Amino acid sequence: MFSEWIELLGLIVVGFLSGGINAVAGGGSLLVFPALLATGMPPLVANVTNSVAQGPGFVGAAISQRADLGGAPQRLRWTSIAAAAGAVIGCVLLMVLPGSVFDAVVPALVGLSAVLMAFQNTIKRWLRHPEGGGPDRLVALTAGIFFASIYGGYFGGARSVILIAILAVAVNDSMRRLNALKSWLGLIGSAVTFVVYALIAPVDWVAVLTLVPTTVLGGYAGGKLAQRLPATLLRYLVVVIAAGVAVYLVLD
Repeated sequence: MFSEWIELLGLIVVGFLSGGINAVAGGGSLLVFPALLATGMPPLVANVTNSVAQGPGFVGAAISQRADLGGAPQRLRWTSIAAAAGAVIGCVLLMVLPGSVFDAVVPALVGLSAVLMAFQNTIKRWLRHPEGGGPDRLVALTAGIFFASIYGGYFGGARSVILIAILAVAVNDSMRRLNALKSWLGLIGSAVTFVVYALIAPVDWVAVLTLVPTTVLGGYAGGKLAQRLPATLLRYLVVVIAAGVAVYLVLD
């Protein structure tokens, strides 16, 4: 009985931290995944439960950052469509493919996102897109968000890290506005996975109901914090989290 209360308290704390980290930089879902495994859940159940539980956290983050979404309707429209379509495909792949097929490339994807973020400004100079100037690379952006959302629908861990890395390279805007768009796209992808997994996947609803309130509160608090962090600090916080996630996935 005591151990059950410890597990419950642990999920509450981890849920709040993951919601905040997702809003600030991304990667918070990888705190919840091993916590669920520690309760004795099989990996597939832990994966889909984690994905469903993380979704509401993006609601809090998106609400707190909604003022930074305006001013680029074409960018918002196309990335939103790509995020929804990619998430659907990713969910279907999870149900029909063996886990080894996609899991093999997960560390490489997350590690690449860390590199992209670390050298964001250098890459933009190579592309002749100075910080804050020039048009978006809309085709590359849409394709990148689409494939990142397939990954997110399949596994979900560190999806936000990959999204923000793609946005940083393909979009010319402030980190604050990119972070708000990342939260919005995460919300769309999570909404899709929530519906699909609720219908066809083995979700542990007790764990979901425990995690949802804390991820919402953590996402709202993290979204407010993200608006006050300097752009350079936010970028390198993402780099550190992404690198840590990649190492975790390689060693796991």
